[in-house]
Amino acid sequence: MRDPALPDLTGTTALVTGAGGGIGRGIALRFAEAGSAVAVHCNTHRQAADDVVAAIESGGGKAAAFAADLSADDACHGLVRAVVEWSGQLDTLVNNAGIQPVEPLAGMPVTRWRAMLDTNLTSAFSCTQAAAEVMTGGSVIHIASIEATQPTPGHAHYSTAKAALVMHARNAALEYGPRGIRVNAVSPGLVDRPGLAEDWPDGVRRWRDAAPLTRLGTPADVANACVFLASPLAAWVTGHNLVVDGGVSAHPTW
Repeated sequence: MRDPALPDLTGTTALVTGAGGGIGRGIALRFAEAGSAVAVHCNTHRQAADDVVAAIESGGGKAAAFAADLSADDACHGLVRAVVEWSGQLDTLVNNAGIQPVEPLAGMPVTRWRAMLDTNLTSAFSCTQAAAEVMTGGSVIHIASIEATQPTPGHAHYSTAKAALVMHARNAALEYGPRGIRVNAVSPGLVDRPGLAEDWPDGVRRWRDAAPLTRLGTPADVANACVFLASPLAAWVTGHNLVVDGGVSAHPTW
């Protein structure tokens, strides 16, 4: 399973939240290809997590699935404890779990606002706090978004949560750095998925026109950034927001 083109993470354990599909699945598979044992977290889609585990094991890697509702603080701490019981250690935490509904700000119920913050932001706070209690050095990576700095209609709660996630990474880097724990964020742009071009043809076209690299991202693009940040190659990188968007953020806005 180990890919010699990747940094060598053999002997380490990574916990990837929300790893049942999409970007999370890509991250989990990439960490396995780098040699890491992977704890594959899911909330309700256990079969999807089991499929990721099976894919890793079929390639000779080590993985296990863990289910937890990360909107609850005690569940986050319980998840970390379970991973350490399984592997004996935790070296990397990737806070990828989240939701992305499109809802107008006007008239948005406060329950929907809170659900977004609990799922996308507070879960990362709780998982990071729990992981830092058991990690000896290592890396924490938040999956944020370019929407942290570029608002989008219908995503006021999502953009706000992602912006806060980037700042949480910077603060956590400041406070956990003396313990050897590095904390960074990765902010993807538009990542492709099956059926996206059919579901949103105008958006995909506009993205390709605006992006200097003229394509959408892939889960592997985001995963590569995460593996880099978890590796010794990034030993002096912390408090950073690594934008992975094909250069679209460089496009003029006027």
